[in-house]
Amino acid sequence: MKTVYIFLAEGFEEIEAVTPGDILRRAGVTVKFVSCGKQTAVCGAHNVTYLADELISSIKADDPLPDAVVLPGGMPGATNLAACKPLEDLVKRMNDDGRIVAAICAAPAVALSHFGVLEGKCATCYPGMHDRAPEGSQISWQNARLVVDGNIITSAGPGTAGEFGFAITDALLGPGASAKVKSGMLYQ
Repeated sequence: MKTVYIFLAEGFEEIEAVTPGDILRRAGVTVKFVSCGKQTAVCGAHNVTYLADELISSIKADDPLPDAVVLPGGMPGATNLAACKPLEDLVKRMNDDGRIVAAICAAPAVALSHFGVLEGKCATCYPGMHDRAPEGSQISWQNARLVVDGNIITSAGPGTAGEFGFAITDALLGPGASAKVKSGMLYQ
């Protein structure tokens, strides 16, 4: 069974975490919501508090890697993700191993670009956020709702959270794996 970690930091965009998590669980993927803070209760950008399954501090360097990691956007959530050194280390290990690294909204520019995993890649982010990437970065920013470049999946924002979740599902389980979930959700 495939496993995905979705990381929650104070101020995360709720729909960008919950929607992909819901879609992945409907597809039979094991999803763990992981708090980047010191508590499992994490408050989102719109003052909705979610309870994570575990703390990032419980993930050890010698634990098996998940099949994918997901970084929701939102502000200051994306900034808080970028400041989380254990997350940075895990994302780099995931990327080096060719595993799926997915980020949406502000997270590609604010977190992934600073972790160095977008160098030489095509990516998208929330409009106008690309200027938050480090100066001189070699990232081909696309004006698109969703971009898949190898093991990197990026999406533009809250309105693309469904597409983002389906793309992660297909990347994990094979092309078209999300079709049954889409049908059940009446997604067009």
